Order: sequence, then structure tokens, then C-alpha cells
Amino acid sequence: SRGVRKAHGDKVKIVAADPHGSILALPASLNDEHNGASYKVEGIGYDFIPDVLGQQEVDKWYKTDDRESFYWARRLIREEGLLVGGSSGSAMTACMKAIHDMKLGENESIVVILPDSIRSYLSKFVDDDWLAANDLLPPSPPLTAPSSPKMESNDKSGQEMKVVVPNGNTHQPPTSPTHARKSSRDEYANATVRDLRLKPIQTITSTQTVDEAVELMRDKGYDQIPVTSSSNKRLVGLVTLGNCLSYLSSKKIHITDPVEKVMFNFSKMDEVRPLEKHQGLTEGDETKREFAEITMETSLRALERFLTWNAAAIVTERTDEKALKPLAVVTKVDLLVWLVRQGRANGKA
Repeated sequence: SRGVRKAHGDKVKIVAADPHGSILALPASLNDEHNGASYKVEGIGYDFIPDVLGQQEVDKWYKTDDRESFYWARRLIREEGLLVGGSSGSAMTACMKAIHDMKLGENESIVVILPDSIRSYLSKFVDDDWLAANDLLPPSPPLTAPSSPKMESNDKSGQEMKVVVPNGNTHQPPTSPTHARKSSRDEYANATVRDLRLKPIQTITSTQTVDEAVELMRDKGYDQIPVTSSSNKRLVGLVTLGNCLSYLSSKKIHITDPVEKVMFNFSKMDEVRPLEKHQGLTEGDETKREFAEITMETSLRALERFLTWNAAAIVTERTDEKALKPLAVVTKVDLLVWLVRQGRANGKA
């Protein structure tokens, strides 16, 4: 920062990020609200002041939290192809807050230093199961996305990035996927889940053991399995390798415990809605949870939006008793394979 100031003088404003729980930000009162709090973003923040830190060189400090930091890191990965870590997400969080507070326009030049890479975090914030286990998943998005900041990068190393902010937008992470933008050509047209030609998936009952679930996933090459009731094969949950690993490694469960102890329990959902009408959680309504019903007739466009924030989706059908019966599991890979095949068929690949 001293070198930048020497070259450009007061025309440059230095902005820094400091996570809640750290005490590096100035004025010191910024650190009081979450003093001593823990945080998941690694490699930044301290509970002491390092001798080499020039706090006074920074014009504006911003406190950041895990949710918004991981949001921006994942967005950089998804939209820009920059394989960054959580600290880079914190830097982008501070950047977006500064843009809002300083009322910067699209003609301003903004340089963001992205200090880390994704290498050490493949099993952490880039994993939806890890985010869910730490209560850091963003809300499920509605199907229509508002306008959002457009990020342009000429240097794919991530050293410099220009952020263009549409009128009226703020730094706050939106409640819908910012990459869900309309294009002049809809790659999905009227395609539905049926067009994916998914293979039927084997299920496991809620009373079977965790050991049996892990063995089944290993034998079949599954990452997740739908869980059904032992009586009528009604869908009651989903068990994943990630959750089994997390619970077993932390000794929260034993391998002989029933699957229901480690599964995502759908019976706790307040309401079942077709995916096209599913809005997910909205701000101020965190207590209400909906299950998004995905069938063979669900559009692939709606499915893509759902998979933005979810690792997988269970395709179901209604039984005579109106209960949900699992038919298959669909992931981003299935959607990607379909797009590649369509591109080849249309001569685009």
C-alpha cells in the first residue's frame, strides 16, 4: 500500500478486510461487536497486532463474515474461473462494500488483491455438504434473478479486476443466483428431466445402518442415496458420503447407528412445492423450509437454478397415497453431460 501511495498519492484509497473475531481493523470499536468470535475463513485475521502490520496505511477497514466471504469466493470460481480461497472472498466482500459506500461508478478503476487459492479448501467451502454442516449455505434462489454486479477480468491470474455496478445495486449477496442471466439462445429450450435419461437409483431405508449406507455408496459409486421409510418406501431423506464422513470423524455417530441419524431429514420440511414454485428461504423467514419437488417433467432450466446451490436433486413421483417415491438422483454432471451431447448434436462442439 505504501508503494501505491507513493506512485499515485491521495487519488488512491486503500481498503482492507478483517473477519469478525479478529482485532486488526481500525477504529478499534469495529472489533467490539464480535470480539473473540470464531470464523471459518482461514489465513486472515489475528487476536494480536503483528509488528509488520501498517494499520494506519488503510483508509477504510471493513469487517467481513464467513457467509459473504464464501459467497464471493464461490462466485469468483463459478463466473470468472478464478480458483480462489475464502480470503479472496473476504477481499471481494470489502470491495463490494466500498463500492456501495463510496458510490463508485463503472468508470472507476478498482484493483482487488486475491491472496489465496482453492488448493486447501476442496473439502471445505467449495463443498455444499460442508457449507450445510456449518450453516453457511446461501438461500435457495428463486427462478428470476435481479440485476447484479458484473465482474470483468482481463488478467486471469486474478491480479486485477474491474467491477461494474448496475444502478441501485448494493454489495449485499443477492438471494438468487447472480449467474442466472438470460441469453438470446436458450440451451435448454423445452427440455425436461426426462430428457436426461437418468438411471434408476437404489435406495436405503432409514432403519438400516450407516455402515450399510457407506458400503452401498462404495459398491455403486454413489455420492448420495435417497432414504425411504421402512414401511412404504416413501422418501424421507438423503444420506451423503460427505455427511457420513463428517459425523463419523467427529464421533457423533457409530457405524452401527441407523441412517436416520446422519441423513438430511425431509420430514422436517414445512411444505412440499413443485420446483418451479419453490422460492427457498428468504430474509427474515429462516424458520420456514420447503422441499422442492422435482419430477420427470421439471424443466432443465429450473433444475439448473436449483443445482446452483445444491449438490444433487432427487427426482420423485407421486404414489397412489400421494407420497413421494424416489426415482433417481440428478447432479450437475448429468446436466453437463446433456449439454455437451446437445452441443455435439447441433454441431457446436
